[in-house]
Amino acid sequence: MTTSDIIIIGAGPGGYETALLAAKKGCTVTIVEAAKVGGTCLNEGCIPTKAFCRNAAVLDDLKEAEIYGITQCNYTFDFAKALERKNQVVSTLQAGVETLLKHKNIRLVYGKASFCDDHTVEVNGEQYAAKHIIIATGSVTKYLPIDGLHQPGVLTSKEMLDIDHVPQRLCIIGAGVIGMEFASIFNSFGSRVTVVEFMKEILPNFDTDIAKRLKQSLSKKGIEIINQAGVKSVERRDDGTMVVNYELKGTLKSCEADTVLLAVGRAANVDSLNLADIGIDYTPKGIQVNDDMQTNIPHIYAIGDVNGRCMLAHAATFQGMRALHHILGEQDAIRLDIVPAAVFTSPEAAMVGLTEEQCKAQGLDFSAKKAFFRANGKAVSMNETDGICKVLADKEGHILGCHLFGAHAADLVQEVCALMNRNATVSDFKSIIHAHPTLGEVIQSAVHEF
Repeated sequence: MTTSDIIIIGAGPGGYETALLAAKKGCTVTIVEAAKVGGTCLNEGCIPTKAFCRNAAVLDDLKEAEIYGITQCNYTFDFAKALERKNQVVSTLQAGVETLLKHKNIRLVYGKASFCDDHTVEVNGEQYAAKHIIIATGSVTKYLPIDGLHQPGVLTSKEMLDIDHVPQRLCIIGAGVIGMEFASIFNSFGSRVTVVEFMKEILPNFDTDIAKRLKQSLSKKGIEIINQAGVKSVERRDDGTMVVNYELKGTLKSCEADTVLLAVGRAANVDSLNLADIGIDYTPKGIQVNDDMQTNIPHIYAIGDVNGRCMLAHAATFQGMRALHHILGEQDAIRLDIVPAAVFTSPEAAMVGLTEEQCKAQGLDFSAKKAFFRANGKAVSMNETDGICKVLADKEGHILGCHLFGAHAADLVQEVCALMNRNATVSDFKSIIHAHPTLGEVIQSAVHEF
């Protein structure tokens, strides 16, 4: 049996970042990975989709070349090269993570781990023991009880990233972050995209103002988005045509496509761990943990997607830090209630803190102020005037949330995130000088409305 101070199950962002931090602090770590280091984010999520996003952005710029005085711009899009570039980006970063995990205090083991007891796991017939164990197994594609999802022509996000062609017609089931990013990407690549969503708005976790404006923007680009539509079944005709049948306002309708993408979210990856055998509490949403990421067995922790609290790579990383700090008896100032989120559509959307709907539901006394990209000098010069910023603050002026739709929204929201972590008020924000002309001024403009 091999022993170490800490066992980490899963080498995604939460797992490998925690392993590195623990190793630097002098702990010995065994980290177990069932597939490839980097987890969902690096291999079939954040990174490969962002590589495709870059291709889409270049294509969008080429389509508008005449605006910038570039005429007679002839080009062809070689999707195979885009796919090759995506794979190179992923493999480069994979190699980087593997190099980092060669730290003298880290043992990397490939294989699926299952619990033997609350201090021991088995991998490939070998047993590994530790005083503390951190579960960081991430998530898997969620399926709905809909007929026809498990057949050729229906892809998950993982398979969509490895598709060898651009579908002429693409139907996406689900208008969350994954669905909307792929809709935006493949629309730019040339697909005719239809999105079918059960909820009233796209991006259900985002502020309604932002979701509505993003839907309008994407619709203008040619993406058909059908809300409040419940998918009933998916059929495959003899000629290979896929048919998505859905109910809309009591009427059964259908969407024909060459490829169907299932994008209805992710589910905690717990199947192979034998959690019930050692008595760890979990639900379909994930492993239950407290604010220190402890399960009901105090020396076993669960971080990232597997606990279902916040399915974002950066949340997993900081949850891992919190768990490690608790193991080592250290204090931290990490605000796990302040987590920025972004969707890399074109334009982007981003948020941090409470939405206006959440403020109303909680009965908070708050104000909401807005500013528009069309009034921002940098946005106008970039020809990126489609966008809005909304800032929410309580009656004392403390910032409750910020919601952005527009160019570089994912980068812009971080300024507000930093200020919220320091309990800043809108008065504090007003006193901060911003460079001109910058997109960041759109946030300052919103704040100056208070």
